[in-house]
Amino acid sequence: MIARELAAQPELVVAVKPTRGLDVGAVEYIHTCLLEQRDQGKGVLLISAELEEIMTLSDRIMVLHGGEITGIVYPDEVTTQELGLMMAGEKSGKMAQGPREDVSV
Repeated sequence: MIARELAAQPELVVAVKPTRGLDVGAVEYIHTCLLEQRDQGKGVLLISAELEEIMTLSDRIMVLHGGEITGIVYPDEVTTQELGLMMAGEKSGKMAQGPREDVSV
């Protein structure tokens, strides 16, 4: 299914829980496809409850709780514990404003 969707060469890929219920090989393939899209300059919006997946694939992470933004952070500047608190509704003082020069988005 992902190959069919990416064949259309979209400028924005919205991936909602893209690896839920898949085996390890399929998860790796999906991750590779999403990273390739990012590397080609496409926008990739990943929506997932899998913290490891988010931390591995994201350039920036926005956490929402109850419809409010509780934090926007860079994955290498936040811990899973801090993300968990944001997911529970605790606002973070960390707000990444835009892409860093060393990160492609």
